[in-house]
This record gives sequence, structure tokens and C-alpha cells, in this order.
Amino acid sequence: MTSIGGASTGMVDWNLAVATATRLVRPGPEVSRDEARAVVAELRRHARASEEHVRGFTLLGTEEGHDTPVLVVDRPGWIRANVAGFREILRPLLDKMQERRGDTPGGSVMSAVGGKVTGVELGMLLSFLASRVLGQYETFAPATRELPSGQNGGGRLLLVAPNIVHVERELDVDPHDFRLWVCLHEETHRTQFTAVPWLRDHLEGEIQSFLAETDVDPMTVLERVREAAQTLAGGRPEAEEDDGGRSLVEIVQTPAQREILGRLTAVMSLLEGHADFVMDGVGPSVVPSVGEIREKFQQRRAKGASRLDLALRKLLGLDAKLRQYRDGERFVRAVVDEVGMDGFNRVWTSPNTLPTKSEIAKPADWVARVHRRAE
Repeated sequence: MTSIGGASTGMVDWNLAVATATRLVRPGPEVSRDEARAVVAELRRHARASEEHVRGFTLLGTEEGHDTPVLVVDRPGWIRANVAGFREILRPLLDKMQERRGDTPGGSVMSAVGGKVTGVELGMLLSFLASRVLGQYETFAPATRELPSGQNGGGRLLLVAPNIVHVERELDVDPHDFRLWVCLHEETHRTQFTAVPWLRDHLEGEIQSFLAETDVDPMTVLERVREAAQTLAGGRPEAEEDDGGRSLVEIVQTPAQREILGRLTAVMSLLEGHADFVMDGVGPSVVPSVGEIREKFQQRRAKGASRLDLALRKLLGLDAKLRQYRDGERFVRAVVDEVGMDGFNRVWTSPNTLPTKSEIAKPADWVARVHRRAE
């Protein structure tokens, strides 16, 4: 196993996280070596074709997007990429927590033990997610030989081949159509980040602001995590029942974090909804069975796989992500219907033209604010 960015000491044992996730992740679907090679080759072809389809439909794109790599990975490959990204984005917070703990008696010993515990817990979480993600535009991990980025920086597009094969078989849809359909969605995310150069830094800044507001006392954080577990188990006092069902992400936050989270939710709703809108807009002309795929995939998204799956989705805030797809897609569709694709693309002008959380729900308010101000 490759070491993730050097030593694995500190608040999180990153290498242990990778080892745990890789050991626990479910095996992928059974495919022959020849079939696996064919799937990889087809996904790469579809990714290249999707780039032109998405650019033509969205009226977005720059030549810089061409040098952003497309990586077809297995589940362990997705795990390693995301651990590298987590390590980078969480570094300032974890350094701060490490410094705070180092000032206490026995702090270094506690950090070593705690880092291993946290590494195992993160590994368990990633093992759950690694068998569900079809694709991802990963933008935060630093470039390495295993995770190259474009010459101008940026990220890389990950397509998780075994998960795509698993879902196309589960849904019993045309595999070639389904692979192209997935690529259209993920390619839209790559186009968003390569065509809007400030977007990555803006997102990173918002995440860092959110983390900077985190109480760095480990006992306080653990207490809030315990609250989340009690909420899931139904063990919170009756007086607090109205808070039941909140996700871990919602519980571990200050009032300032709620404001930042609201802005992040709006941006993620925009990005995910835009990708769904593009997928539906391009799909009918290039994916013959798009109607069947869309219907079956929506049903799969909505119901989840099991009671445990539903509980984990609630805890991790994944139900909120499903709402982001729906709300964001409605926002994009309403704005394009009102002012056209060029008018919608004003959303990418600057952070000030991004929709607020309330504007996602009321697209007309965004149109009034951005277009009337410009006029």
C-alpha cells in the first residue's frame, strides 16, 4: 500500500484509514480480465465524447479543460484519492487540534492512540462510501504520480468502474448507454471547475472558514458526536425531539458555521442540479435509452438499499445531498427557461453571483437580483 503523503502520525492515522477501508470495502462485481479492460476503455472514450457534448450544451469550457486527467479507478483507488483530499483540506484544523492536545499532560500519547482510532473510523466510513460512488471530480488532493492533475493545476475526474458495472447490472439497463450517461454527469462537474477558475478556491475558502469555527477541544467534538449517535438511536430527551433526525454535519456547528453551511449547501445544490440538468438536456440526443435509465436510477436514489443504509445516509447528511439534486435541478431549469443558457451562465461570474440558499428555492429572486442589477 502506498503511504498517503508521508508519515501517518497526528490526529488521524491516514495510512491506517486507507488500510482499514481497503480491507473492509466490498468486492466489486465479477468480471473477466477482458471485460474489465473493455469497460475501462469504453469509459475513457465516453469521457472524451462527453466533454464536447457538455461544452456544446452549457456554452462553457476552455482549452485548459483538455489537460485535466480522467482516471478510471477501482474502489481502493477511489479510497486513496479521497484520503489524500481529506488530508489536504483538513490539515489546518488537525494541526490546530494537535497543537492544543500537545500542550496537555500525556497529549502526545493521547494523539497517537486517538489518531489510530480516528483512522479506523474514517476507514470504516470510506469503505461504506467506496462501493456507492459512480464518479467524482476530485479537486483538493495534491498531484502525485498516482493522482496526476492538469498542467495548469486543478483536479482529476475519477470514474469508479466496478460501481458503474454493479449499478448497470442492478438496474438491468443497457450498459453502453448507462456508462455514457454517467460520464455526462461527471464531465459536467469537470467542466464547471475548469471553466470557472475561481470556483475551487472559493469552495476551499468556505470549507476552511467552516473548519476554523470548529471548537478544537476534542472532548467537545466527541460530545457532539455522541449527541448525533443518540439522535440516531432515539435516545435524546423528549424535550429535544424536535431536533431528531438532524445529521452529524448539522449538529457539529456553531451559528457562524450554519451561515457558511447555508452558502455551501447552495453552491453544492447548484453544481449537482446543473449536472443533472445537463445530463437530461444532452441525454436524449446521444443516449437512446435515457428515459428508462433516468426512471430506474431515480427510484434507486430514493429508496436506499437497507435500513442500515438509510440510517447511515441520515447520519452523514446524504439525504440532504439527494435534496440538492432535486432543488438544484429545479433552480437551473427555471432560470434557463426565464433567461436562456447565456443568462443562466452569469451565475459563474463571481462568488457574488452564486445563488443563496433561499434563491435556490426561489429562482425568480436570483434572476431579479443578478439580471436587474446588471441592467
